[in-house]
Amino acid sequence: MAHSGSSDSKSFVKDFFAGGISAAVAKTAVAPIERVKLLLQVQAASKQINPETAYKGMVDCFVRIPKEQGFRSYWRGNLANVIRYFPTQALNFAFKDVYKKMFLEGIDKKKHFWKHFAGNLASGGAAGATSLCFVYPLDYARTRYAPGADVGKSATERQYNGLVDCLAKTFKSDGPIGLYRGFLVSVQGIIIYRAAYFGFFDTAKGLLPDPKNTPFIISFLIAETVTTCSGIISYPFDTVRRRMMMQSGRAKDDMMYKNTLDCWRKIAAQEGTSAFFKGAFSNVLRGTGAALVLVFYDEVKALL
Repeated sequence: MAHSGSSDSKSFVKDFFAGGISAAVAKTAVAPIERVKLLLQVQAASKQINPETAYKGMVDCFVRIPKEQGFRSYWRGNLANVIRYFPTQALNFAFKDVYKKMFLEGIDKKKHFWKHFAGNLASGGAAGATSLCFVYPLDYARTRYAPGADVGKSATERQYNGLVDCLAKTFKSDGPIGLYRGFLVSVQGIIIYRAAYFGFFDTAKGLLPDPKNTPFIISFLIAETVTTCSGIISYPFDTVRRRMMMQSGRAKDDMMYKNTLDCWRKIAAQEGTSAFFKGAFSNVLRGTGAALVLVFYDEVKALL
């Protein structure tokens, strides 16, 4: 039994670092697309971005960022994103394998395909929800600091001077609840996203003749399809949660949305249903990074 416990611990640590390293590499590669996506998604709820200076679309955003802020600003907030994303993905992969043992033990995927598929969906969703509990404040800080609250401003004029400053100021003004604003809708969205993300990928790979020796290009194509579908399905939840995050630190009278349900209603009524998908195409392109994470994870894990 002791040997089994030691083996499980080593496996968890191996999964943690394989997931984290692959995530850090992939996130840095697609950081410019990530920043454009966030700008388009939250600018309507930002006090620092006026309607007159708002970005008109993905191309306009890509063109204006280097002109107004310099080429390096494409990676503004990337360190914060990697700091957030490393533990997020590492915990996702590590917990996913823990939950797979719980949900899939004793199930033959050839004889009971749908049970196996449901188990993969459940393990992915449970892993996403569990890891979110630990890293949500980092996701909040990255949403407030990285995307566009400091557009066109010098370092001394910015609302936040870094990740730690953002967390400290929010905690001081709103307490712990400020760091978890939008958490419930985030859990709903992440369960949907991670269930599809991990569930479809693991199931699709499991149907191949030799899953452990799948060519890189095949793994990538499967991962790209999975991340695109799961990203589009869960995108409205992501938009609502980030809009809610943008309200932390404001006085009650200055808040655009009373609660999550009110946010859903107002976005639909005032901006139309298409507003839920602002930045979605950028997100599809950004999904290449998420696809690479899935593929790199298997490659890195094989090296550890």
